[in-house]
Amino acid sequence: MGKSVQKITNKVSLIASKETWIEGLAIQQLKKTSDLPSMNLVAGMPDLHPGRGYPIGAAFHTKERVYPALVGNDIGCGMALWQTSIKQAKLNLNKLEKKLKDIEEPLDETWLSIIDKRKHDKNIVNADFDYALGTIGGGNHFAEFQAIDEVYSQLGLDELGIDNKQLLLLVHSGSRGLGQSILLEHVTQFNHNGLLNGSAAFLKYIDKHDEAVRWAELNRELIALRFLDAVGCSGTPSLDVNHNLVMSKTIGNQQGWLHRKGATPSDQGYVVIPGSRGDYTYLVKPRADNTQTTNLFSLAHGAGRKWKRGECQGRLSHKYKREDMIKTALGSRVICGNKELLYDEAPQAYKSCESVISDMLDAGLIELGAKLRPMLTFKTNGSCSG
Repeated sequence: MGKSVQKITNKVSLIASKETWIEGLAIQQLKKTSDLPSMNLVAGMPDLHPGRGYPIGAAFHTKERVYPALVGNDIGCGMALWQTSIKQAKLNLNKLEKKLKDIEEPLDETWLSIIDKRKHDKNIVNADFDYALGTIGGGNHFAEFQAIDEVYSQLGLDELGIDNKQLLLLVHSGSRGLGQSILLEHVTQFNHNGLLNGSAAFLKYIDKHDEAVRWAELNRELIALRFLDAVGCSGTPSLDVNHNLVMSKTIGNQQGWLHRKGATPSDQGYVVIPGSRGDYTYLVKPRADNTQTTNLFSLAHGAGRKWKRGECQGRLSHKYKREDMIKTALGSRVICGNKELLYDEAPQAYKSCESVISDMLDAGLIELGAKLRPMLTFKTNGSCSG
């Protein structure tokens, strides 16, 4: 392991070089979380930043308890990468943008048969939030058309069936109101306390959690399909990975429960690590020999925030008008009709994705597959919520 691995305490590791900016509060939250009953190991990723009581960009391994609050309200949130039939050389951003005018409404009745079949296939019985299926949501969620900028491993692209002359579509979203309702139910009954393995409450939560993960995967699939349909092209899924969930996992000969809160799996093959809307995304292959007790089978899930939401507009609005924010330094465009969200998700509010990738390379956790350039990032046409 390289210099990008820091041992904070016997239980806490941080995958970040000394030069990587990590907010002190995030380190405090890592340490505090390591003191929870039944906590075995905690690992912070290079995109680590403070959350509401618990850090984001981290993984946690417990012995006999599950902590729903460590997973959070967006159960199953993750990234899906699709190969599209749009040739990069024929891309017309003006035409592409115009085709995304009505992309946020709930899916209409023409989608019902597809939804019913996919819900059946994925064993999803909850129907309370079907209206939100196929919708991105707010915050840092997005759908982004990307072009391959640099290839590091042609073999990796071939394995995933990716043609570097065609556009890719990256979808970042989760379980929307379903995950929120599950966490709210838990907190109302148990506050932030963990659930003992095998207890009735534990079994109930795990059952709902697992369904929410499948719902989130279906949501990303439907988002991708409706975007492809809107722009009049076809596409195939290359990968889909969750970065908010809990699962049974043995680490360091200790059977227990691995919680990921903004941490991408390193035990499921190729993954994507996106930057901000004005930064590159990296396709990477986790190394098979990565040290599990240090990174807990996990990697960064993105660039990681530098600034808190809500303060970005004040930091940037005197320098940049709205018109300045819908184009990026890489030449890509941004669709975001919500002014506050436009500033909250500005590239300046995030760390450099290259530095995050560099830390994981130095730690011996990944190999590079490709670098992807944003072309058109969709956030919302108007004011969005959720």
